[in-house]
Amino acid sequence: MNFMKISILLLLLLNFNFAQSIIFRGEIGEFESASAFTLTPGEVFFVTDLSKNEIVKLDTLGNIIESIGGYGWSSSTFDEPVDIFATDLRVYVTDKNNNRIQVFDKDINYLFLIQTDEQTDDINNFQYPTSCATSIQGDIYILDSDNTRIMKFNSEGNFLLEFGNYDSGDYMLSSPTQLALSQDSKIFVLDENKLIVYDQYGMGLLKLNSKIEPENINITFNNLIVNTTDSLFYLNLQNPNSRFVNITPNNLDEDIEIIEGIIYNRNLYILTETQILHYTIILE
Repeated sequence: MNFMKISILLLLLLNFNFAQSIIFRGEIGEFESASAFTLTPGEVFFVTDLSKNEIVKLDTLGNIIESIGGYGWSSSTFDEPVDIFATDLRVYVTDKNNNRIQVFDKDINYLFLIQTDEQTDDINNFQYPTSCATSIQGDIYILDSDNTRIMKFNSEGNFLLEFGNYDSGDYMLSSPTQLALSQDSKIFVLDENKLIVYDQYGMGLLKLNSKIEPENINITFNNLIVNTTDSLFYLNLQNPNSRFVNITPNNLDEDIEIIEGIIYNRNLYILTETQILHYTIILE
């Protein structure tokens, strides 16, 4: 990944449009107030629904496989599940107001949680997490919004290190909202109109300014999407010569608010508050 090229291209983010055709295929699911989604390598969606404090598992045809949740603080209940990340084996839910990450197996059976101990002042305490993802190695990264930092835990939930705070110097975060991980374990963090990139050890690599203030970021395999509420911008992380391109479908209803986007196998999935919109990308 050529970071210098990416930095130049991000500054020109709005200047390029997608050359391929994007064809609408249909709608998937039905939600009340979706906040995030993730797609596993086995092509299964997991969606967080804020209104119901619920997690929904469904296939790409829209068939609901399982759902869990409801308001609460016991296991498998939530208080504002704002983010979700899944592999083929585990599901990680950012349970914001409960100050914890709940971890489930692929069938949404509860496994364990990573949680703040409010009775101590330990360095691994966090408040109001807003995003969580794991690396290929299984390390867990949590965005601690209250303390403005990224925290790294091992696969069993044991604290390893923190970064993005004042110790990170020029790469200190100010108002981070979301994070995502590339396949080579680089951490991409949205911080106002900036995209800040760290390596797996918390070393700052790149700080990029853009012309937009993105709402969300998603990396599925080597496909990175940054979105505002009405536009999506795509970068292929595998191709060092690629550039950010605007992939907003031309026929997208102007009243639709984009929550998040995913590209996988020539399919574009757009999460709105009430459903997933499915498009196919046709090479010209």
